[in-house]
Parts: sequence; structure tokens; C-alpha cells
Amino acid sequence: MPERAVNLDVEVAIRGADTAVLSVGGELDIETADLLHQHLADQILHGRHHVVLDLSSLEFMDSSGLNVLIRAGRSARDARGDIHLVAPTPAVRRILEITGLTTTTPLHADVEQALTAAGGAR
Repeated sequence: MPERAVNLDVEVAIRGADTAVLSVGGELDIETADLLHQHLADQILHGRHHVVLDLSSLEFMDSSGLNVLIRAGRSARDARGDIHLVAPTPAVRRILEITGLTTTTPLHADVEQALTAAGGAR
């Protein structure tokens, strides 16, 4: 059986001492969730407790991806930080709303709006 190529792109931009913007694209599922988890854990480990996730290029997310977002939010809050979600695609937004994640994790129209809500570019 041929191995499936990983279809998740994560780009990280550091914004000040304690803020990171991660742009996530592709598919966030059981095969790619660990990759995003590693990126998020790395940011929090390095003191970037305010994380903005730009989901505008994320085409698909399953429960594994949702679990990564929930765990990252908990880790950020434990470190006195937060997670902000930006511009999820309609399919991803629906999952976020159905599961209630949008009640604990703010959604924003764009990265700048999320950075402002997180306290600026710090």
C-alpha cells in the first residue's frame, strides 16, 4: 500500500516575545494532527503563549485536528496565554461551531484583528 503524502502546511511568524502566528493549510486529520501539535507545543514551550491560528487555507479538519486545538487552548491558558482562530473556511467553521469550540476560543476575520484581541503584536 503506497504511503500517503502529508497534506498539511504550517508557516510560523513570530510577533514579539510572546506571540506567534501560525498559518495552517491543507488537511488537519489523524495523519497530520501531530505535526500541528508539535508546532503549537514548540511555540508555548518557547514562551509564545499568545497564538494566532490562521485557518483560511485549511480545507478539512476532523476530530483529531479539533483535539489538537482544544489541547493547545488548554496549554496556552495554563501558561496565562490564549489561542485565537482566524478566518476558518466554511467546512472548518461548521465543525468549530457544532462542537462548541467557538464559545471558548475567539474567531476573528483577519490576523490583525486577532493580534489586537491578543494584546497586539507584543
